Amino acid sequence: MNETIRRTQQQISHAVNDELVPSRYALRIGEIDVLVISDGVLTLPGAMLAHNADPATRAAWLKDNFLPPDAFDWALNVVVVRSGGRTILVDAGMGVEFPLPRAGQLVHRLESAGIDLSSVTDVVLTHMHMDHVGGLLVDGVKDQLRPDLQIHLAAAEVKFWEAPDFSRVSMPPGFPDALRATGKRFLNEYRSRFRTFDEQYEVAPGVVVCRTGGHTPGHSVVRLSSGGERLTFAGDLVFTVGFEHPDWHNGFEHDPEEAARVRVRLLRELAANRELLVATHMPFPSVGHVAVDGDAFRWVPAIWDY
Repeated sequence: MNETIRRTQQQISHAVNDELVPSRYALRIGEIDVLVISDGVLTLPGAMLAHNADPATRAAWLKDNFLPPDAFDWALNVVVVRSGGRTILVDAGMGVEFPLPRAGQLVHRLESAGIDLSSVTDVVLTHMHMDHVGGLLVDGVKDQLRPDLQIHLAAAEVKFWEAPDFSRVSMPPGFPDALRATGKRFLNEYRSRFRTFDEQYEVAPGVVVCRTGGHTPGHSVVRLSSGGERLTFAGDLVFTVGFEHPDWHNGFEHDPEEAARVRVRLLRELAANRELLVATHMPFPSVGHVAVDGDAFRWVPAIWDY
């Protein structure tokens, strides 16, 4: 009996360590290797999906999508891209500065994927919200990064976080202060490694980061192109609700109207060229296509490739 218990305990321990829930998904865009990694999920009020929508209409959308009315699990996805001998980390997840029970998983999930922090040559930041930079502020991470690491982000984003304006967001209490504190700490820790750009920059062959603005003044997307295949990592421009209701304002958007305009423009382009889309807060692994649906859009998840 004791031997049976011991084996059962070993099996449970092995399952926990290996995480039975999938946390990474690999695909190729031509000659570019792409790995989508889950940093976990972040639970936020349902109203954050659309603070300009009629509450009853928003509640109906949540119900139609089999979601609870008062809270919503936001996926947290980052991407690792390999091209031209460079290993590029796109966004860095939540980290543990503000501990959350199901978020901040990036460091150990990179390790489980066989990606050593010292192998990362470049980091691209879509923007500097704490769920995109926090992983680089985890104790011990900075010491593992290579000394020539470059962090690419829009110059407008750096300027914004030197004196951030939260007058048009609609966040739960405490979030603006936490975002300000994280942004200030990140600037202090990593400014010497910044490689800023105005509108776009090619980080590696076929890997171009492009400023869009909207969500934050320097918000950017990463566009991959190789061998006739294309994929865009849209950061926080697109949320689950943004296909059916692209005009709904997300609570974290610093310029909601501009974010909506940029969102519609990007979705129309992706639908027209049948390009793959990945986004930070779409359900993992967040790989799919965009279809036009009347005056709005429809999300078409890609079939998992095993």
